[in-house]
Amino acid sequence: MSAQIPSSEPVTRPRSAILSALAPIWEKLSREPVGLCGFFVLFVLLVLALFAPLIAPYDPAVQNLQAAFLPPSLSHLAGTDEFGRDIFSRLVYGARITISTIMSVTLIVGPIGLIVGVVSGFVGGRTDAILMRFTDIVLSFPSLILALAFAAALGAGLGTAVIAISLTSWPAIARLARAEALIVRNTDYVAAARLYGASPMRLLFLYIAPMCIPSVVVRLTLNMAGIILTAASLGFLGLGAQPPAPEWGAMISSGRKFMLDHWWVAVMPGLAILITSLAFNLVGDTLRDLLDPRHARS
Repeated sequence: MSAQIPSSEPVTRPRSAILSALAPIWEKLSREPVGLCGFFVLFVLLVLALFAPLIAPYDPAVQNLQAAFLPPSLSHLAGTDEFGRDIFSRLVYGARITISTIMSVTLIVGPIGLIVGVVSGFVGGRTDAILMRFTDIVLSFPSLILALAFAAALGAGLGTAVIAISLTSWPAIARLARAEALIVRNTDYVAAARLYGASPMRLLFLYIAPMCIPSVVVRLTLNMAGIILTAASLGFLGLGAQPPAPEWGAMISSGRKFMLDHWWVAVMPGLAILITSLAFNLVGDTLRDLLDPRHARS
């Protein structure tokens, strides 16, 4: 009896299935060149954060007073600050702080806002009233002012900044999740699952919450620009990452005193904040078109 040669179908089918699933996404992305630029900028930022020791030409904390206030050149692409530290190296290492802050806040705000909003929209009644009134109280305060109050009360530091930003960012996510849950709970497939005897917890976490996740992801992406600006504001006021950490907001704060004579000390971190915030806005707008067909451009 001749040995049977194993078929290659089990190997090719998953690959073809993955490619067929990614094809529509890539087709939509190809129609959004601005969104692709945003994704590219975020990819570069992630590479800088992951490989900062290999990319940065100098140690971001080493001082060299003889090289203070050197303008941008081939040896110092973004110039040097008042202590002779290479600004480009500090920007590269500062990308790590920015990425870690964004991810930390997102991992805290996303689940909290999703759970509060979905429970409020699904249960309704007194539970909905209590949760939404508490959400309204938090929303009634300007987010930056409230974050400054929390940071000042808890003490300066990067961890404190993450907690302060998280405490002020979840209400918008909860509002959005509640609006989505109010729509999804009245759909036919949820009614069919209820007729088949699905428990409220099963309906909540297996039928309603997953349908709210795409909108929450888009909103979180759009909120990341605000998170960057709030973290930079806290750093600018000395309530974020502490020196000598190369936090972009703190770099602007230290460089604002030399704006007239040595503009690059404050302008370079300002440009980093601007480009990163713009990239997140572009990516969020593109994800909205990809994940929510109701907002797709004609």
